Amino acid sequence: MRVDAHQHFWQIERGDYGWLSPELGVLYRDYLPEDLLLLLAQQQIDATILVQAAPTLAETEYLLTLAEQYEQVAGVVGWVDFASPEAVADIQRLARHPKLLGLRPMLQDIADTDWMLGAALHPAYEALIEADLVFDALVTPRHLPGLLQLLQRYPAMRVVIDHAAKPQIRDAAFQPWAEQMALLASETQAYCKLSGLVTEASAQWTVSDLQPYVNVLLNTFGSERLLWGSDWPVCLLAADYAQWRQASEQLLAGVENTDGIFGLNAVRVYGVGGG
Repeated sequence: MRVDAHQHFWQIERGDYGWLSPELGVLYRDYLPEDLLLLLAQQQIDATILVQAAPTLAETEYLLTLAEQYEQVAGVVGWVDFASPEAVADIQRLARHPKLLGLRPMLQDIADTDWMLGAALHPAYEALIEADLVFDALVTPRHLPGLLQLLQRYPAMRVVIDHAAKPQIRDAAFQPWAEQMALLASETQAYCKLSGLVTEASAQWTVSDLQPYVNVLLNTFGSERLLWGSDWPVCLLAADYAQWRQASEQLLAGVENTDGIFGLNAVRVYGVGGG
C-alpha cells in the first residue's frame, strides 16, 4: 500500500487560515480533493493522510467530512486546543469519528518554545493516549530539546515528527539539528516524516542539497520509522508533486525497505486500513 503521509486541503472562504495570504502566490487558492486525485493516480499513491492547516475545531470537522466523501483520504490529523478546559471533551468527541487518526497543535507558530511542556496540557495528552491517537509534532529545531522531554514524559504516546523538524537547509545549518534528531531517534519510539524538505531549501535546491539531511534520518530513525509525505500543496512553493516524489526516490536510492517509507510505516503508526 502506497500512502502519502502528509497533505492538505483548504478553502480560503472558510476564513480559518490566518497564515494564508496573497503574498504566498501559488498557495493562495482553494486546494480540494479534485485537485489531488489525478496526481495520486499518476504517482500510484493509494491513500493519503490529510493534515490540518488551521487552528480551529471547525476546520478539523470540515476535513473529516472530506475524508468521508473520498476513499483515497485514509484519515485526518486534526487540531484541538490542548490548553483549553474543553480539550478532553473535544478530543473524546472527535475521536469517535473513525477517520480521525491524530492531532497536531501548531507548535511552530507558538512563541513560547516550551509551551508543549506546560502542566495545563497534561489532561489533553492523557486523553489523546487514551483515544489511541497519534501526536503529530509540528516543530522546528528550536523545539527539539523540549520535544525529547515531552516524549520521555509520555512514553506511551505515539508521535510522528513532521517535516523532519524543518532543518535549516537553505542556510546549510546542520547542527545542533542532527545531534538532537539522533537523540530523539535513540531515546524514544518517535517516527519522522520525510516531507517538507524542499521548502526548507533554497529556491535552486538540488537532491545533493537534501541528501546529508536525509542520510541523518536514515542513519538514526532507519527505514522502519520514516514516513514519506508530499506536503502538497505547500510543496508547490519549491516543487510539484511528481518532482518531489522523483527526488525522494533518488534520495532513497539503495535503501532497503522503501515500501515501508512509502506506505507501510504509515499504515502501522496511524492504523490506516486497520494496520
